[in-house]
Amino acid sequence: MKSLFERLRSRRLLSVFALLGALSVAIVAGSFAAHGVHGQESQPSSSDATPLKVVTSPTPPNDFVRIAKVVGPAVVNINTQTLPKQSGNGRRNFHQFRPQPNQQNPGDDNNQDNDQGPDNFQDFFNRFFGGQVPGQPDDGGDNGQVQESLGSGFIVDAKGYIITNDHVIDKADKIYVKLSTDPDTQDLGRPARVIGVDKATDLAVIKIDTSSPLPIVKMGNSDTAEVGDWVEAIGSPFALAQTVTAGIISAKNRTIDQGAPGQFQHFIQTDAAINPGNSGGPLLNMNGEVIGVNTAIYTQSAGYQGIGFAMPSNTVVSVYNDLISPSHKVTRGSIGIQFREGLSGAVNRVYGFKNGVLVQEVQPGGPAEKAGIKAGDIITAIDGRPIKDGDDLVNEIASRAPGSTIRLGYVRDGKPQDTTVTIGDRDKVFADLNNPQPENDQDNGGGAGEAKLGVVVQDAPSATVSRIHASGVVIDSVRAGSFADLQGLEPGLVITHVNRQPTSNKDQFDVVVSKLKTGDDVVFEVIDPHHPELGINYIGGTL
Repeated sequence: MKSLFERLRSRRLLSVFALLGALSVAIVAGSFAAHGVHGQESQPSSSDATPLKVVTSPTPPNDFVRIAKVVGPAVVNINTQTLPKQSGNGRRNFHQFRPQPNQQNPGDDNNQDNDQGPDNFQDFFNRFFGGQVPGQPDDGGDNGQVQESLGSGFIVDAKGYIITNDHVIDKADKIYVKLSTDPDTQDLGRPARVIGVDKATDLAVIKIDTSSPLPIVKMGNSDTAEVGDWVEAIGSPFALAQTVTAGIISAKNRTIDQGAPGQFQHFIQTDAAINPGNSGGPLLNMNGEVIGVNTAIYTQSAGYQGIGFAMPSNTVVSVYNDLISPSHKVTRGSIGIQFREGLSGAVNRVYGFKNGVLVQEVQPGGPAEKAGIKAGDIITAIDGRPIKDGDDLVNEIASRAPGSTIRLGYVRDGKPQDTTVTIGDRDKVFADLNNPQPENDQDNGGGAGEAKLGVVVQDAPSATVSRIHASGVVIDSVRAGSFADLQGLEPGLVITHVNRQPTSNKDQFDVVVSKLKTGDDVVFEVIDPHHPELGINYIGGTL
């Protein structure tokens, strides 16, 4: 006979088995229910669903659509080939088409201010976007392979004349143009030839042969365009032809290359998306007129980052008309001077002028030297019209024909004077400018003025004096954060004057500096012995 404990144990086990059996049945039932919902045996009903239909209804007028349809046929895709070379550097990379920072290119009445701004933004501006096909290496064409590049352009004459950027076709051996109406099977496109180029504005004119008139664009007035105006860009970014983007004019009169390289480049800035391959394409206003040629972008990635630059149409028209002339070149006037833009207020006050241009260097044998202009003169007027700044001076003189004369007003030692200057050809005036030879001719020594200015100087060595054709003191060291450091003085520069007073030697320098007091304007006249051809640089501020 079983004990009470054994009977209770048996009942407990039976209860557990019964519970497990019930759970198993529930799980199986749920599985069948789910299979009925999601499986093939049971389909859901959709008898109450309404089929969708495409609705065709009028949309509000859109100027961007209209412009794209009207102008699109006149925008072309440009492909170039550079054949393998046996020697030489060959084709440059697409982000190297502009002179690199600190390179000097002599030019008309040069602005020699090469301050590139914080973080050396110039490196980013140098990233032009007309270069080679993305992902394709550029070794200058010396690897036995044909190098290809791409860009855009637009037809301005029904006979086949096309405007684009010089850097799109630069050094190309073969140029091909594909119209929007050309079939995709036509390989690279129609052969084109170069009519003329202008490197100063990065513009070019090419031509294709045609048996029938081609669609053209209209050139608008860029001077009437305003910041905030809507604009549309059409081009072939990444070889994607007839790509349309839109934005606004975000700024005007932007100069992204300082000094001589940028003196004829004053861009329209836009946030319309432009990328590699857009270069040379049109920037259009809401009338469908070209107000700019897309030329450069600001980028850290070689792609769109919200800022692009277009050469204004008024400049483009002037250059185009010169390039299709019998000479096929742009001739600009020059008087053979160099100057620095953006001088501080202290320089203006010490030298006694508000508006005008302070001459930094006079080209030997040039028109200005023949007319008696000297370094330190302040050009204030041309033919009686006041000159506001360096851009005003360059634009006025560059527009004059070589051989013509102007009456140049200037100030020397505080006295107004004038002289007649015969305009020269810019290319010829600066053709013989020699490249400087570097030297390392410095001695160590102490320097008076360290307490006030933070600069230690010494007498300039005789070799340096001979090279720069001037006496002065050479900077031995500059204390970080000092007045001299904040003004941009650097070791190796030669100071020839302080506040127009000669500092031919250390003793003279000490005397002049000892008289300075807080609140005084201090202007240094300095020469870089490594680049004496750049002439005098005026650096100053308020102590």
